[in-house]
Amino acid sequence: MTENNYSLRAMNCEMNLLSMPDGSAMFMQGNTCVVAGVYGPIEAKLQKMIHDKASIEVVFTPIKGPPSIDGRAKELYIKDSCESTLITSLHPSTLISINVQEMQDDGGLLACAINASCIALINSNLSMKFTIAAVHCMIDKDSKAIVIDPDELQLQNAKATFMFAFDSVRKDIICCNANGRFNEQELLKATDKCRDASKHIFDFYRDIVKKYAYVI
Repeated sequence: MTENNYSLRAMNCEMNLLSMPDGSAMFMQGNTCVVAGVYGPIEAKLQKMIHDKASIEVVFTPIKGPPSIDGRAKELYIKDSCESTLITSLHPSTLISINVQEMQDDGGLLACAINASCIALINSNLSMKFTIAAVHCMIDKDSKAIVIDPDELQLQNAKATFMFAFDSVRKDIICCNANGRFNEQELLKATDKCRDASKHIFDFYRDIVKKYAYVI
């Protein structure tokens, strides 16, 4: 996919990349790359069992070094996003495990991880209420312009960064992560620009899935 009017970096994806998981995907946005694998529904251990729905577990593995606090935070964002899209009541007392492996980070790693997880869930054939598209953006320190999907070089001049995840039905915000200093007007403008950009990610999902199914 080429760059569009909203300056999203080129996206690439490969589904069914891994043989062991029930669903898997490698998703690239520019030079940022993540691999996600979905296992389940599988039998849940007693301490993780929820009797009226499936429990969701996310493990994020950085490209190098031990797990960190930042990695734990990413797990929570991915977990909350995926839990909102899955119909967990269909699989009571089970566990759905999502393993996310960072391959390369050139900006927007959390958004890329959420998108990779969503595609892996689609590939797993688990029942979903909607799909999710995550978009990363920043406010430039000098121009005050909002830059959609910035790379690591652009991020060096950011005064604030945002990550929004939207659902495919109403384009409502599923989760949001913000860092830096900004006012309410800048937040609303960033939200609108990211919401518009998310439509191109949803279109990308449809193009990818057409290789594996007739309808999405």
